[in-house]
Amino acid sequence: MSVNGEAVRVRTETDQTDEPGWEVDPDDDWALAVVATVGRQLRLRREAAGMRVGEFAAAVGYGEDLVYKIETGKRIPRPEYLDTADEVLGAGGLVGAMKEDVKKVRYPKKVRDLAQMEARAVELQLYDPLHIHGLLQTPEYSRALLSMRRPAYSTEEVERFIAARVARKAIFERDPAPDLSFVLEEWTLRRPLGGREILRKQLEHLLAAGQLRNVELQVMPMERYEHAGVDGGIEVLKFEDGSAVGRSPAVANGRPVSDLRQLRILELRYGIIRAQALTPRESASFIEQLLGET
Repeated sequence: MSVNGEAVRVRTETDQTDEPGWEVDPDDDWALAVVATVGRQLRLRREAAGMRVGEFAAAVGYGEDLVYKIETGKRIPRPEYLDTADEVLGAGGLVGAMKEDVKKVRYPKKVRDLAQMEARAVELQLYDPLHIHGLLQTPEYSRALLSMRRPAYSTEEVERFIAARVARKAIFERDPAPDLSFVLEEWTLRRPLGGREILRKQLEHLLAAGQLRNVELQVMPMERYEHAGVDGGIEVLKFEDGSAVGRSPAVANGRPVSDLRQLRILELRYGIIRAQALTPRESASFIEQLLGET
């Protein structure tokens, strides 16, 4: 490749890696530690190979400034950067193996913390009045929602959030499986966000999820005269030791709570919402009807 062609390639890849979504959250201590450790390992291996920063940067096809940022823990390395570095340094897969930890770092801290709690929960009660719950969203539906945000997310940020939501769906594959209860608003199932084809696939996905033995989906019809969910969404996660954590905009300003009195309030509201919604069987029939109309 010509020198000019190489210069263009280096500049393009450097710019891409510096896009939002690849910085380290300064308030995320675990992420800072992981990225610092990865950067230090890369620097030590580069020095052991007798390569200067400029030589290494040319070999991997990235700019020197980016190499410095990664080695000093100021940037999250892309998976392809680690793969190329592994090959250049002859690490035999040891550098490439860091991708798993780095991938987790890219998930926002609050999403990562939520995923860890979901992974321990034996029962989840979930109600979202604004959207189809993230655990039930198809990647296409998630992308459509995230792309509508204003001010707009960058492409990298959108992909980062989608990857985090997809990773959380491992909860459906756990054995033993937790009990999952969802209440969905009818209007979220009717609005064709992203287009009717995306909505069709989303409705089909809901029907498939509702057939799982440990999942109950209920739809809250718009025709209801009374609705206990007017104060906002609800999340209650219960754990094997009998403890629980809940969250709702109407309780503690949306912060997670484990106080028994506050949890009782959330469970009471959720129980009433479920009673006001269609039964799981009625909800499945309702979603099938919507699918036929879409």
